[in-house]
Amino acid sequence: MSLRLKTILLVIAAATGLGVIGVWYALASIDQAKLTKLIGATVKEATGRDLIIKGPIRLSFFPSIGLKAQDVSLSNASWATDPEMVNIQRLDLDIKLWPLFSRSVQINRINMSGLDVHLQANSAGASTTGNWILAVPLAQGGDSSSEASNMPGANSHTFVSINSVQISDARITYRNAQRQETIFPISNLSLKGNGQNTQINLEAKRGDHRLVIQGVVTEVRKILNDWGQRPLNMSADLQLELGDKTLLIKGVVDKDPQAIPRFNLDLSSKDFDLDVLAGASAVAASSGKLPKPSPKTSSPYYFSNTPLPLNLLPQADGLIHIQIEQLSLPPYAPLKNFSAALQFQPEQITLQNLRFQLGTGSAQAQGSIAHFEGSNPLVSLQGEAKGFTLEQALKSAKGSSQVSGGEAHLAFDLKSAGTSLHAWMANLNGKTQVTIDHASLPSSYINEGGDFIVSLFNAINPLRKNSNRTVLECVVAYLPVNQGLVSIANTIGVETDRLDVVLAGTLNLKDEAIHIDIFPREKSGLTTGLDLANLVQLQGTLQNPKTGINKSGVINSAVSIGLGFLTGGVSILAENAKSLATKSQPCKAALHSWSDIYSGS
Repeated sequence: MSLRLKTILLVIAAATGLGVIGVWYALASIDQAKLTKLIGATVKEATGRDLIIKGPIRLSFFPSIGLKAQDVSLSNASWATDPEMVNIQRLDLDIKLWPLFSRSVQINRINMSGLDVHLQANSAGASTTGNWILAVPLAQGGDSSSEASNMPGANSHTFVSINSVQISDARITYRNAQRQETIFPISNLSLKGNGQNTQINLEAKRGDHRLVIQGVVTEVRKILNDWGQRPLNMSADLQLELGDKTLLIKGVVDKDPQAIPRFNLDLSSKDFDLDVLAGASAVAASSGKLPKPSPKTSSPYYFSNTPLPLNLLPQADGLIHIQIEQLSLPPYAPLKNFSAALQFQPEQITLQNLRFQLGTGSAQAQGSIAHFEGSNPLVSLQGEAKGFTLEQALKSAKGSSQVSGGEAHLAFDLKSAGTSLHAWMANLNGKTQVTIDHASLPSSYINEGGDFIVSLFNAINPLRKNSNRTVLECVVAYLPVNQGLVSIANTIGVETDRLDVVLAGTLNLKDEAIHIDIFPREKSGLTTGLDLANLVQLQGTLQNPKTGINKSGVINSAVSIGLGFLTGGVSILAENAKSLATKSQPCKAALHSWSDIYSGS
């Protein structure tokens, strides 16, 4: 090596050594109290909240400033229940050196353990906000993504960048506007900067299942800085794991402060659960709004009149594609090849091309909800399912079913309006038809259907109580409904192994009043134990159904049609012999053309 080169290297080494010594001396002279005050002032300016560090602070100076603190807290909104929004047991920061000389804080790494976050919703007038809305934007002035904002001389006292965040042993508590709490424990959360993106790794628990979210999203700093301030284009490529189920979430979201969000998302999986899918779809589609508090009511109706939180539905412009090879419906057998699309438009969400395989059959449907921010939202649903059996539909995930047979066909075309389930029923218009052939099901299964179903089956076949199983040869129910009034003009027919039955009457969904006459014909002619006096009419309401006597059916020709003299001190009959003879095939008589129900049939 030449003498000249050696000299140059020695000069460089000496200069570097002197520089390191100088930097060490300068940093060693930093007043910890002043540094704490500087960080607190920076946070105050950036968030409008007070940062308090109660525990001891330890500093290190090479190759960057390291700050370790204990018992750190961030104050809450003035109206919130808890005094602090954030509490941290241990905090470890790695801070860039040179930006500090221009009073700007740039953080390479944040490690937190024992994190306790309290999020709370607050209703103020017609809107609902939260304590996570900070008083001062996280970025002020020009484009936060520009190089200028990252330079030491930039005119900014806010957090310019955070490259990596590691959180362990965290708990997030969410309190809604009614002060009901939900707690989300998080064992680990990692956010790492990667160019214009942030890599996410989240581990938490959902019930008894381990929840993991991994993948890449647009840089979190950019999202926080630009949200609600500047047009923001976000992308996501995430994998959500719950137990042994995996859901892939991919797509883009455009958020402009002057316009509604726009997005295009794909949710796909080989095998997933319906409840988790619904949650993921809601998160993906939500524009961040919280549901308005619904008044608590004690509904007198079977279908509740408590207002639904329809304002939770997002005002957006976008599309969510869903494709799942196997969609689990615990405790029932899964659906196969489930696919659908949700089209979001201002004041309208449309369900498009919902399709899935059920057993040996298939189903398709479409629907919409419109004007959901108004006082009278409009809803519609049309569809058809056929080629499957009750046994397949009710088959458990373990492969067993208490029901056997039951080839089924269902079609519907329904429209309504309102803000509650009761309003939807009361304003319902359209048609529904369902048929079931050759099914055998245990009586205990029917008993789980509620008072109305139990009363109806008891009225159709009181001998059911003496048998462990009910054998249905066929069931046909054609149900036209006009403004909540279901008219049953001999349009429900049932044939069991013992009885032919026809139902006629009305079901008024406005007041849920039941007036249904039941006309049975005992096939064998043997009436031992069959007391028609207590079962020929279904009355009351859906909430409180009752069986009674169909007085219009009381005639004196009971013996002439083989029903005999009935108990109860009254000679009654389901109907006269002539009318009863026309109901010898009640299923066939009740059946209507499928194309009249659903145009796509």
